[in-house]
Amino acid sequence: MNSLPSGICFYLSVVICWLTAEVDGSWWYMGTLGSQVMCDNIPGLVNKQRHLCRQHPKVMQAIGAGMKDWISECQHQFRNHRWNCNTTARDHNLFGRLLLRSSREVAFVYAISSAGVVYTLARACSQGELDSCSCDPNKKGSSRDAKGSFDWGGCSDHVDHAMRFSQTFVDAKERKERDARALMNLHNNRAGRKAVKRFMNLECKCHGVSGSCSVRTCWLALADFRRTGDHLRKRYNGAVQVAVNQYGTGFTTAHTHFKRPSKNDLVYFEDSPDYCIRDHESGSIGTGGRICNRTSRGVDGCEVMCCGRGYDTSRVSRTTKCELLQVKEGICDGLAVASLQDVF
Repeated sequence: MNSLPSGICFYLSVVICWLTAEVDGSWWYMGTLGSQVMCDNIPGLVNKQRHLCRQHPKVMQAIGAGMKDWISECQHQFRNHRWNCNTTARDHNLFGRLLLRSSREVAFVYAISSAGVVYTLARACSQGELDSCSCDPNKKGSSRDAKGSFDWGGCSDHVDHAMRFSQTFVDAKERKERDARALMNLHNNRAGRKAVKRFMNLECKCHGVSGSCSVRTCWLALADFRRTGDHLRKRYNGAVQVAVNQYGTGFTTAHTHFKRPSKNDLVYFEDSPDYCIRDHESGSIGTGGRICNRTSRGVDGCEVMCCGRGYDTSRVSRTTKCELLQVKEGICDGLAVASLQDVF
């Protein structure tokens, strides 16, 4: 049996070994370093990641700068839920002990972070910000779509290059460790990368007399990252609970009536905590102090958000497009928790 680094949980099927050490650092910590990414100062990187970091400093700067975008998207997707993708600058991995639990929230974090790297690098390449890549060189000559033939032109986002680099860099730690949790992370990383490519758009410009569009020049462009976030959020809702197969090479469903996960699905091992109260062991900061919607019966409503603990009410007036709106809000009882979203 291979020995495991501090802070990594080892899984045999659904049997879980809990460790009390702090969570390892991660490449996610680059986002707190701003533009001055110092490869030797990033805790938790494996040798291959440090080598790539030193070899491609501008790429690392782009990845670090782009982290705020996927974290913001994660927080947008869960803004009205008990777990709201909160981050803390005190932890080298930004998510603290939440990552010790192999829950569907952790599955989403790995997927959205991997997708964020692909999106950031593809954009940086096509915008000429990196020396190692540019527009997609394979989009040459002519092709066809439902509207007819067209010529490749413009600058297509080089998503394939971004996916290859993301896989090499982001997956390096999991490929070294090769335990059950690593298999879960690798699967969710891949699902995140595939989600970005799924929403490439064919954009075209017409040429011809009087706008006849007799000739079209087209290129492939990334869709807004919100579409990737929405897609991964749906995958989170349908995430599949799994266990490692007897060979340690793949997954079986944790329950016989569950479907087998596809490459696009998110997978997880453990049920999530309820995130109602502050719990250091599970990484939950609780919902005390969160704003809830008093009139909603959904997950953003005060009964659900505040977990039955009660809430204080207030009437807030807001002016939007010259119209005065009055909104009934509540603030969950319990220990108030300061916002941890503005890390960067």
